[in-house]
Amino acid sequence: MKKLTRREFNKVLGGSALMMTMGLPGKLLAANSKLNILCWEGYNTDDVLGPFRKLHPGTKVQAESGTSDPDMINKLRAGEIRVWDLINVNQPWARNQLFPEKLIKPLNKEKFLPYFEKMSPEFAKPYPWAFSENADLIGMPQRYGPFSFVVNTDKISRKTAEEVGWELFLDPKMKKRYGVLTYDNWNIIHMCITAGLNPFEKLDGVGMAKFKITAKQIFAGSKLLSDDLVAMNTALINGEIDAYFTGGTYTASPARLDGLTNIRAITPKRGPIDGKGGVAWIELTSLVNNPTPSPLAEDFLEFVQKPEICKAVGFSEGTYNPVAQMGSKAVFKLWNKEELDAIQWDSLTEEMERCLEYDQVASYDDLIKIYSAAKRS
Repeated sequence: MKKLTRREFNKVLGGSALMMTMGLPGKLLAANSKLNILCWEGYNTDDVLGPFRKLHPGTKVQAESGTSDPDMINKLRAGEIRVWDLINVNQPWARNQLFPEKLIKPLNKEKFLPYFEKMSPEFAKPYPWAFSENADLIGMPQRYGPFSFVVNTDKISRKTAEEVGWELFLDPKMKKRYGVLTYDNWNIIHMCITAGLNPFEKLDGVGMAKFKITAKQIFAGSKLLSDDLVAMNTALINGEIDAYFTGGTYTASPARLDGLTNIRAITPKRGPIDGKGGVAWIELTSLVNNPTPSPLAEDFLEFVQKPEICKAVGFSEGTYNPVAQMGSKAVFKLWNKEELDAIQWDSLTEEMERCLEYDQVASYDDLIKIYSAAKRS
């Protein structure tokens, strides 16, 4: 028998290994793979990750919840592009920063565009923010909602709150009757709107002065400052406050699901920007441009389109939100009457129509300084 050279031996060995691999089922192929997801809370729950792990035994699936869109994006910029396979952020960041900076990559249109056809009308077009300027598909929408302020309708009627809008917090009669949920970026957006300004356009000196006056007045008139939505809802329920500045379906939903439907998120009927007074957020999940990507990244994106997983994402423990996939009967039927009431489904469409879409604050660096000073004082 002819003795094989090292080169010939390696060639034979490689071919045998390839044939063995081709015979393995997909689950075994993925057994030693990993999937790392950087996201807002919800995708990191066992209700979502548990079923996916069962589909891919042996795969290490991890999800880390972020605290802000910029913080998550900065992780990728700092070199963690090699760590993460998927990133879940609010709508403007994918097109305006992540994709131009090559931090995310396009999705397979043939695979993912059909999912838009089953989404609610505002997303089924398909949703414009999910595409780059060159029409690359760069993210899949899922959770969304209007985000303005919250009232106790036993103290302030829905009709009054919607008609008065943001001026409610400038009324001297409201002094020490409201709290501020200190989600700083959102507070800045809402204080701009309260001052009659567009937060998504650069502000001049006059605009900055108006913002400063408004920020000071809102903080000075507040009774409670907290970044804890549970604490803010509790204060609203026990009568310590009648409303809170910055909040929405997302923050009001836990109280509402407990039967406290007098806690209601409000979207003003009118405002200073094209007549609109509210702002809506929509999350997009994108493929990170990882040089050694997980083979399961796209599988997970498809997995979260399944009806039962859509419900799990929308109703993750602690907060509850509508999802774009509720346009599908198979998804919608999973919500009962109380759950639909918790997310204010009765008024969701009209409230979304009153909203601008969340975007980057154009003068953020200057505004955060003014805002922080007002908050400290």
